[in-house]
Amino acid sequence: MKFEIKKSAMVAAALACTAALPSAAHAEDQVRIVGSSTVYPFSTVVAERFGRTSGFKTPIVESTGTGGGFKLFCAGVGSDTVDVINASRAIKSSEVEMCAGNGVQNIIEVKIGYDGIVLANSNAARDFSVSTKDIFLALAKEIPAADGSLVENTNVTWSDVNASLPNTKIEVLGPPPTSGTRDAFLELAMEAGCKQFDSIKALKSSDKNAYKAVCHTMREDGAFIDAGENDNLIVQKLDANENALGIFGFSFLDQNSDKVKAAKINDVDVSFEAIADGSYPISRPLYFYVKGEHLTSVKSLKPFVEEFISNAASGEEGYLSDRGLIPMGEEERAEFLSKITSQLNK
Repeated sequence: MKFEIKKSAMVAAALACTAALPSAAHAEDQVRIVGSSTVYPFSTVVAERFGRTSGFKTPIVESTGTGGGFKLFCAGVGSDTVDVINASRAIKSSEVEMCAGNGVQNIIEVKIGYDGIVLANSNAARDFSVSTKDIFLALAKEIPAADGSLVENTNVTWSDVNASLPNTKIEVLGPPPTSGTRDAFLELAMEAGCKQFDSIKALKSSDKNAYKAVCHTMREDGAFIDAGENDNLIVQKLDANENALGIFGFSFLDQNSDKVKAAKINDVDVSFEAIADGSYPISRPLYFYVKGEHLTSVKSLKPFVEEFISNAASGEEGYLSDRGLIPMGEEERAEFLSKITSQLNK
């Protein structure tokens, strides 16, 4: 099983870290966690169990989005900074650079498993089945004309995109630019559809920046709606509007299967098994990153990480699989555990 979220190219300078921490310095025996709304439910479950069983305080977990979380994580080292960032994509080179500029150099990457990204609608609505090409033609800001030139996307209904799709208005609610889910959706769904056009695929060789701009830029005319980091809000809106669709993680779909259902993507139903074997096309790894400089000062940090990576939590039969996490395969997990254990025990 192999999934890869490619790291962004290095930027000329690190991003400025403008987000301020909302509270005072945390206690040295209490882990502070920010980041991905997708990883948040898993992290919360582990934190609550850890607080009940370890003798340490329950970690504080905040859902800030992956991008916002990295700004907080990379703000510096010390008791007034966070210890862990949950991430629904791999750290970017620009974020590594930002961290280093603020003294955060010992970043420990912890993969916890896999997740799929779904395009979902209300259980009361008709079943949906789209290709990644359909998704690109529905949501991209610019699309190819018949002669291969790029033009503004004026598709109004799904049937404008593909005659076999319903004649309903394109209305898709999804995550903001700071979200790792959005980053992964752009790469795995939008770009996968984008590069099916020869004229755009050729652009990748001649101008990679232009290619990425075409494939990764969502339209801004109301067809795609930035719904923020609140997946619950998306579910509520889908429940109220049978014509709308929403983008979020499989684990959240699993928790709300009484209200929403997922579309087929490239004729593949999303499922635990399809994500695990790689046949579902919009699948991605999930992570959290540990500030290694805090391993000695925050006494409960290492025990918390050990709980998260334990077989009881994120293993094949672990309690997180009941919440929708797709565990790593046996061979990959063994290799991962060996690496992480050595990093934690340095």
